[in-house]
Amino acid sequence: MNKLNKKESLEAIDSVKNFVSFLDMLKQLIRIPSVIGSEHAFFLYLKRELEELGIQTQYYDGLLVAKGKHPNHGMLSAHIDRHGLVCTGPNEFQFAAFLAKNRSDLTGNSVSEQTFQLITSRYLNQKVQAYEPWGGSYLGIGEITNAYMCEEINNLIFEIKGLSHLLPGTPIAFIDKLKNEKDMLSAQLDNVISAAVIIYLYQNGYQGTAFFTAQEEAGKSWRYIYEWFRKNKLSTNELLVLDTSPYDTREQADVQQIVLRNRDANARFKSPLLKTLKNFCHQYSIDFSCKDLYIQEKNKLRIENNLSPLSLGSTELGRIVKESHGSIQGTTLQIPTTGYHTVEETASVLSIKTVLFILSNLFIKQKIKS
Repeated sequence: MNKLNKKESLEAIDSVKNFVSFLDMLKQLIRIPSVIGSEHAFFLYLKRELEELGIQTQYYDGLLVAKGKHPNHGMLSAHIDRHGLVCTGPNEFQFAAFLAKNRSDLTGNSVSEQTFQLITSRYLNQKVQAYEPWGGSYLGIGEITNAYMCEEINNLIFEIKGLSHLLPGTPIAFIDKLKNEKDMLSAQLDNVISAAVIIYLYQNGYQGTAFFTAQEEAGKSWRYIYEWFRKNKLSTNELLVLDTSPYDTREQADVQQIVLRNRDANARFKSPLLKTLKNFCHQYSIDFSCKDLYIQEKNKLRIENNLSPLSLGSTELGRIVKESHGSIQGTTLQIPTTGYHTVEETASVLSIKTVLFILSNLFIKQKIKS
């Protein structure tokens, strides 16, 4: 096939089939809470949706594995946890991600003051809903009125109006719904949108394997996949991890339709999938960038201005590659967004359709023919 020009590429991507049904699925998933450490109800919803499509599922601690009729025809992964709060005492609420992380390392030094201040500004006046952690039953609505740093426990304490009746351990999710305006989708997209992408693929003929992981925002999700591969004495060099990728402005985000990576702070990604994705983008005139190269370029400017360099970032895949000593390899495919980790996280419809277009071509059309 000859290389498409940009106009032909945009027309092909815009005609991706069943996009309305994808939006319907995304709307449903966004309404189901999945706070870090309390993802059970969301896992059960995914399990039901997949099994209704005839897809086999296996549910482990922190991991839902889906297998189609041809499980070796693709290995996709997406974390499904989202940020939220946890009740830790009488009218006391803490940030779930830091609570989970600090409990695991017991050092209490994993979060910077700068991060605390950023989170405080993001979530003041945010509406929230409490839910029963196993069944997902609704337990009440409240509103965040204040947040402050508690140095003794190295975490944020939130004050919430309307949820003083809750018991310790109760998760509280940010109330959210999908907004679709001017070819932009907004919600707490990280990373429910990738779960919706995988469901969409199964609905449209994908028959490979998919992993849905918990507690990625607390730095734990890599272990669930890694242990699954070890238990089953398996390895791969084609694990494709789906996620969002944050940018400060729309101008920065819209430079590319999708984001790839050659590496992160933990490991280099050595997968034939990375070359396949790059070649596909060139073939179809899809604008892409590599996040590691983007950060390296930013760091050159920071060093020139006597600023400390930014980290290349620690990803789920990087930890898996590092801990498996390269026996499990792969690459990432990410949607560029702004408003990261808020209910206003925004992605362009073009970027989302581009991801659906790429994955449909690589894992449905080509794989079915094989």
